[in-house]
Amino acid sequence: MIESRCGLKCNTCEWKGPMGCKGCMESNGDMAWGTCKLAKCCMDKKHNHCGKCGKFPCDELNEFAYDKEHGNNGERLETLKTWIKEE
Repeated sequence: MIESRCGLKCNTCEWKGPMGCKGCMESNGDMAWGTCKLAKCCMDKKHNHCGKCGKFPCDELNEFAYDKEHGNNGERLETLKTWIKEE
């Protein structure tokens, strides 16, 4: 099941509970913490998630996936690859 545009598993996100974040799929990229560039990019290109993009994985997605504070060591990239295979 696709939970986000960037491959993040929303049920494990630190923003979901305390911030009341509904995730980018429901909020159209207007997150509890601000506007998500990745979600907006997907929507502009009419993609369900970043894995559908011809530039996957782009520099911005890689930077987010490996960010020291909010990244998950590329796990979201593997999630996106799984979603690509499932579709």
